[in-house]
Amino acid sequence: MTQTTPERKRKPWYRQLYVQVLVAIVIGVVLGALAPDLGKAMQPIGTTFIATMKVLIGPIVFLTVIGGIAGVADLKKVGLTGLKALTYFQVGTIVALGFGLVAINLVRLGDGVNANPAALHPTGSAEKYIQTGETQHWWEFFTNLVPDSFFSAFTDGDILQIIFLAVLFGIAIKAIGPLGDPIVTGVKRFTAVVFKVLSFVMKTAPIGAFGAMAYAVGAFGLSTLTSLGSLILLFYVTSIAFVVVVLGGLLGAYVRLNIFQLFRYLREEFFLVLGTSTAEPALPGLMRKLSFLGADRATVGLVVPTGYSFNLDGAAIYLSLATLYIAQATNTVLTFPQQLGLLAVMLLTSKGAAGVAGGGFIALTATLSTIGTVPAAGIMLVFGIDKFMSECRALVNFYGNAVATLVIAKWDRNLDYARAREVLGDPGSAERSLGWTDDPAAGPPPAPAAAGSDESPRVPAEATNAGTGR
Repeated sequence: MTQTTPERKRKPWYRQLYVQVLVAIVIGVVLGALAPDLGKAMQPIGTTFIATMKVLIGPIVFLTVIGGIAGVADLKKVGLTGLKALTYFQVGTIVALGFGLVAINLVRLGDGVNANPAALHPTGSAEKYIQTGETQHWWEFFTNLVPDSFFSAFTDGDILQIIFLAVLFGIAIKAIGPLGDPIVTGVKRFTAVVFKVLSFVMKTAPIGAFGAMAYAVGAFGLSTLTSLGSLILLFYVTSIAFVVVVLGGLLGAYVRLNIFQLFRYLREEFFLVLGTSTAEPALPGLMRKLSFLGADRATVGLVVPTGYSFNLDGAAIYLSLATLYIAQATNTVLTFPQQLGLLAVMLLTSKGAAGVAGGGFIALTATLSTIGTVPAAGIMLVFGIDKFMSECRALVNFYGNAVATLVIAKWDRNLDYARAREVLGDPGSAERSLGWTDDPAAGPPPAPAAAGSDESPRVPAEATNAGTGR
């Protein structure tokens, strides 16, 4: 007779991480609005938290990818998964870019602005972004894939370079056969240690979110929202429609899962992204939760980190919206064929700036410089409100990668439907099993017990408990 572990009691609402982060965000907004100077002084708190998370992202991605590849029976399957993911990312980017183009053509917010390009003088950070964007080439993505040294990939925080190294090491460990078994065991143990450290850092997430939000509001001011509020509103409405209609429709029709249940399941990560204005701190939690949801660990390890550089749906929507807005505002006429050509250019330039600080503006400048008809200095028209768009960009990118992983897992027949429906139907069970606040020693993402086809059996409680050490 199998003895099951008693279910943990759910912690009170005020001790839930997402509630604490939400409260911290509100306090940060109030402080930044009422005392801007004090709000700006909170910047080190937010940047320190984000920097600490980025330190852990590299080892987590490296170890997870190695563990996933080394645990796959057929290496050909890993390559096919990668090709499927890249194909999906390209199609998804095209759809997101097209979504933005349609929105700004229907609601022509730039008409009547009549901005004079000669009077737009970029300064400070904007000037640096323009200079970088004008010399940026889409093919630099490929030349930058190989790091200068093994450790530089981690010190620079380049996720794609880390994935490149991890794939090489994973294949090599698999190729040497039984000699690699002790290494795989060591990787699993070290992964558990890194996730233990991550659990400590996540306890400070509310403080980090408070500092980041207080600085953002204090430095840029809520008054900025009124100057180009219509453009911000259009971007948010377009992004929400894309997530709910496009991503939600794909998730429902193909994967047969509910996007709103996924929202609820990932709510801790949602508020973390919202508070820090970047999706990177939520990467470890996303990988862990998707594995718990029933997606194959190797699939999660490959798709999620790669998607953070390739599958930037929010950035794609922003890029097309901003480009057409600048064209309209500077009275630059773009015909339909020219806009299609613009879409092709943006498909390349959006990849060239992946992982680069200020990548959104660099990609925007590279796009404008490539087509030559829209003045690059026009980015000054949207530079002031970029901070208030970054949260939405990061959230769309985050959900885009969550849906992409589930789609690829379904495509590979590596998604446990019974597990997924059970967890999404009762997200509280997931919180009690792998929540950061309920069990800081939860460890690395547990592999699903029976990932497979549509007919994969329901995972019993005993299997779940055994898989997570409970």
